[in-house]
Amino acid sequence: MKIIALTGAGISKQSHIPTFMERPDVREKLFRSYAKRHPEEYNEVIQQLKANMNGAKPNDAHLALAEYKIPIITMNIDGLHRLAGSDALELHGGLPEDDEMDKAYSLYNKPVLYGDPAPQYQKAYEIIFNLQENDILLVVGCSYHTAIACELRDVAKSRGVKIIEIQEDAAHKVRQVLEQLTER
Repeated sequence: MKIIALTGAGISKQSHIPTFMERPDVREKLFRSYAKRHPEEYNEVIQQLKANMNGAKPNDAHLALAEYKIPIITMNIDGLHRLAGSDALELHGGLPEDDEMDKAYSLYNKPVLYGDPAPQYQKAYEIIFNLQENDILLVVGCSYHTAIACELRDVAKSRGVKIIEIQEDAAHKVRQVLEQLTER
């Protein structure tokens, strides 16, 4: 039995990082067209995102996934899986380095914006498609508002993969679920 995790903003909420659903003012500016038309304002938005994430630490959900060496596909750009010790496939890239902030509007995959190609999507589909009937997709803090998250669930379901959803209190529930799954 193989376990793969698909994580979204909900896993980092308990690390005090607001979700994009809680910040529609930010979400509406994460479009390539906005970055091109308003480069200075876009750079400020990215600076604000970085400020929200600076000092954020992985919570126990991130740490448990790393401890159990669970492969991760993440929608997040916060880098908390990496800080926890996991090598996650970051579907939406990351944030610019400090020395790139003045040109953030021109960067690709830092983060992937609406209207940009998402180069990691194909790899995510391949990972999910290679799961077998007895494998598990652990979906943590991942809403149904993003097409890729829904599509990856659908592919897993079509393969007969068991899907376990943790949408609330990930910082406590992920470790409990992993303990139960690995007892078998």
